Amino acid sequence: MKKWTLSMLLIVIVIFGSVIGFNLFKQKMMAQFFANQPVPSFPVTTLTLEAEDWSPSIAAIGFIEPIQGINVSNESAGIIRAINFESGQQVTEEQVLVELDADVEKANLRSAQGRLPSVQANLKRMRELYGRGSVSRGQVDEAEADYRELQGQIDSLQATIERRTIRAPFDGIMGIRNAFLGQYLTAGTDLARLEDTSRFRIRFTIPQTRIAEIKVGQSLNIYVDAYPDTPFEGEITAIEPVVDPESGVVQVQASIPNKDGKLRSGMFAKLNVNLPALTDQLLVPQHAINFTLYGQTVYVVEEQQADDGETVLIARQRVVEVAEREKDVARVIKGLQAGEQIVTSGQVRLSNGSRVTPAESNALDTPESAPLL
Repeated sequence: MKKWTLSMLLIVIVIFGSVIGFNLFKQKMMAQFFANQPVPSFPVTTLTLEAEDWSPSIAAIGFIEPIQGINVSNESAGIIRAINFESGQQVTEEQVLVELDADVEKANLRSAQGRLPSVQANLKRMRELYGRGSVSRGQVDEAEADYRELQGQIDSLQATIERRTIRAPFDGIMGIRNAFLGQYLTAGTDLARLEDTSRFRIRFTIPQTRIAEIKVGQSLNIYVDAYPDTPFEGEITAIEPVVDPESGVVQVQASIPNKDGKLRSGMFAKLNVNLPALTDQLLVPQHAINFTLYGQTVYVVEEQQADDGETVLIARQRVVEVAEREKDVARVIKGLQAGEQIVTSGQVRLSNGSRVTPAESNALDTPESAPLL
């Protein structure tokens, strides 16, 4: 019995010893394998930084408005007797657009004008008789009052007739006509839109922190969706003297010439207020910068001597300070120097001190046209 127990104990010791020995041997061989494995090198695209000129700007949005634009309407009710314009026609200041029926007023005017010579002659006669002492001063005053009353009636009738004649208050282009010959119009009916399209304006807002960078007369470029590749030049004409206390922005107005007639009021527009150019600036692609809540970092490629004496490229993570961004470019003012090489793609797999291998790729190039879906 004792011999059997001793034999079983020895067998168990041999089995456990074999398992432990095998595991130790496996760990040793794996350590040797990883120790002899070459250090991985990750392919990345790089860019050598060069000092460039930078034209900063303040981006904003707004809607194009006419400097002069109205809905032409009638002041008095009446029937249309004549329409002297067509839809889309260019008109000039004081040009007659619409004439309303004024036959009654014109007849009353002719009647009053017919009585005017007699009243004037009576006033003249009364003044002469008063000079000779034949009439009293009251009779002269009464004759003068009759004359002034009649003259007032004539002026009132002329003004009434003039109100029934609608004229263009300025040069411009008429919109689509909303009235027809013989139509009865109530007061205030919109007949058509009239706008001066030779010049427009745009209103936009900027943060109060940037108010020191703008001034009246400063140039800007406007872009509209109808002509995305055509910048329209304008200039600032007015700056609101008050900052909105709720939003902290200030309103700015700019004038836009429209010589080619491409712009229309109501267009949504993007604009860039041009600021003085800066020289010797470092411009970095935005996709090369890692933007986090704790700051911005860039991988800088540096040369280093390996243990075997070979020169290798190492990616070092460096904190940078970005001043402003525009489209796909950021202006870095701290943390980088001209001549340094940075990683522009492939940095997702990198850590501080990773080996890298420069590679060529056009995956980040902007395509000439958007792909069809």
